[in-house]
Amino acid sequence: MQPDIEAMAEQVFIALADPSRRGILAALASGGPATATDLADRLPITRQAIAKHLALLADAGLVTAEPGERRRVRYRLRSAPMQVAQQFLAALARDWDGQFDALRRHLDH
Repeated sequence: MQPDIEAMAEQVFIALADPSRRGILAALASGGPATATDLADRLPITRQAIAKHLALLADAGLVTAEPGERRRVRYRLRSAPMQVAQQFLAALARDWDGQFDALRRHLDH
């Protein structure tokens, strides 16, 4: 597996490990692009905490910041890093399945 793919998947997994960040992603998925203030109005998290979470989500590539009106930044979901993480997990599962199948064949004989 390519190291950059593994590193990108690791960033996604770290970002998804926190329930507040998962909530932010879910809010963006259901409601579309939003500012940190918009998200604070919808979630039980302070605007400052949301801003910190959004920075980590942006570092992982899961959201992008877009300039909005009156210097307000809106955040939009990006699916590409999630797809890389899914590919990483699928490759890992194939590797495990292959090893388990080999063990099963060995034990059956």
